[in-house]
Amino acid sequence: MKYLLIVGDGMADYPVPELDNKTPLQAANKPNMDMIATKGCSGLLRTVPEGLTPGSGTAILSVLGYDPTRYYTGRGPFEAAARNIRLDENDVAYRCNLITEKDGILIDYSADHITNSESAELIESLKRNLENLGEVEFFAGLSYRNFLILRNYLHNEIVECTPPHDAIGTEISKILPKAKSKEAKSTVNLLNRLILDSKKVLEHHSVNVARKKSGKRPGNMIWPWGGGRKPTMPTYKEKYGVDAAVISAVDLVKGIGVYAGMKVVDVPGATGLYDTNYEGKAKFALEALEGHDMVFVHVEAPDEAGHSRDYKLKVKTIEDLDKRLLGHLLDELKGDCVIAVLPDHPTPIKIGTHTRDPVPFAIYAPSIEADGVEKFDEVSAKSGRFGSIEGEEFMSLFLRKGAIK
Repeated sequence: MKYLLIVGDGMADYPVPELDNKTPLQAANKPNMDMIATKGCSGLLRTVPEGLTPGSGTAILSVLGYDPTRYYTGRGPFEAAARNIRLDENDVAYRCNLITEKDGILIDYSADHITNSESAELIESLKRNLENLGEVEFFAGLSYRNFLILRNYLHNEIVECTPPHDAIGTEISKILPKAKSKEAKSTVNLLNRLILDSKKVLEHHSVNVARKKSGKRPGNMIWPWGGGRKPTMPTYKEKYGVDAAVISAVDLVKGIGVYAGMKVVDVPGATGLYDTNYEGKAKFALEALEGHDMVFVHVEAPDEAGHSRDYKLKVKTIEDLDKRLLGHLLDELKGDCVIAVLPDHPTPIKIGTHTRDPVPFAIYAPSIEADGVEKFDEVSAKSGRFGSIEGEEFMSLFLRKGAIK
């Protein structure tokens, strides 16, 4: 039996007034997701345990059957793994956004989705000017998503770092990293110095001068967050006896795949935005299924639309995922396959950030008995046979579905 897992990041939402109080999933034209719901069974899944910050790291670990309270050490180390950045046991890895600061306010968490080449130039400048402040290393990633590694930090410091997408319009001084323990004070002092000094390095850099002239926001400050040490976790094969591959444009998801021992499949043109290569993801997923038992395909675009609070774009990304990715997969699949579709977490248009509300899911298997649900959305899933389940339960359920009568 083959297994195909499709995750539309942040697809779940609240009713949107401009959509006649429907959610984007309810408003979107998505015949393929609805078909999976109609022919399969649905339910609601809580992916983020109480006490953990809602986000793709914790949520996707849950979806894949890993307890995030045990295995989620922070976003940074997972993303670093996707970039082949070596971490020793005493190193701490942070996601390091290039953000836009203006008049002391954080106005853009992505610096207008700065390009890879522009970002790489700015990171090189930071290396030349700031790596002398301690055992600090900067690494370029993709677009605004870069990395800061603190080497040889021996204490288990508790540092509070605000995700920049949760702080749009907030004064920088109010959201600088804070120490949650005495041991963390030196780390916080270093992080704050790096943040403030980065403005001096980046503000007048030629890349940013050119961006401002062309009407784009500059990447004039760094923002480290999601710090943690490398996790230790069993591979997906060890845990479930299944060979798996992962397809995503997002380093966090790729890094989870690395630590889970999955084959990471890179797709040309996969961007993590609305312009991602949906058809390419479908093509590479079908090829990966030939050599693996399970393929996990992740699409970031709905989440980015949610962060931007753009309800029209969110509906479009859901429709593109349905037609250009899922539609191609369903047309070309050969042999028996269990298929599941779900978000990892909600990213509601109303608030522009993640929540821990349960998400709808639908599973189709060749021998499954349909439960009467005919639409894939937050409301319809409440009537599904699977009811409400928690975290790790989903993957066990998914992998058992080939045997349902």
